[in-house]
Amino acid sequence: MNIEFIEKRLQEIYAELEKEVMSVLMDESLDRKQTNLRMQPLKSTKKILENALDSIKMVDKLAKEDLEK
Repeated sequence: MNIEFIEKRLQEIYAELEKEVMSVLMDESLDRKQTNLRMQPLKSTKKILENALDSIKMVDKLAKEDLEK
């Protein structure tokens, strides 16, 4: 499994999420509640992706350990 490739692609997704976050934060027409409501899915998406990457790394590590046995 090419973990570096996956990490690179996730970094690109993180960059897009950051752009969306900045656009929400810079939108002065939104009040605090609306801003928070729009931010929550973005934060959740990033956390899900981080957890997925951790899981992929763990599976890869376990697979390599099994091959060494």
